[in-house]
Amino acid sequence: MGVRRRAREIALQVLYQREFNRVEIGEALALFWNNFEVLKGSRGFSERLIRGVEEHRETLDRILEQCSAHWKLDRMAHVDRTILRIATYELLYCDDIPPKVTINEAIDIGKKFGSEDSGAFINGVLDKVKSEERRQAG
Repeated sequence: MGVRRRAREIALQVLYQREFNRVEIGEALALFWNNFEVLKGSRGFSERLIRGVEEHRETLDRILEQCSAHWKLDRMAHVDRTILRIATYELLYCDDIPPKVTINEAIDIGKKFGSEDSGAFINGVLDKVKSEERRQAG
């Protein structure tokens, strides 16, 4: 498993945990670092994702609401919603990552951690996010 894939999975786990236990980001990260082995190099990218998602959560949620036809955020599976937030953050704020990579990574992580329908759902929403972002930028 690559460093960035592992970092995305760490971000998913920490952000998912925060959905249920609203501890501060620093405390959530310390709990993770102290209890799980982390690949060298994945810590920095995972923190970038975690802090970025938390900092831009309102914007991310608004975009996801607009791009997920007939789905309110609170009706989405927690895992899917968290993956979508991470990937949307990457699409909007991580210019160093090609959108295709972000979407493929999100789909694969959704298949691993979500339901059998997660990959297709995540793909559909992120394709719409990417299309809307391009439309607004152009």
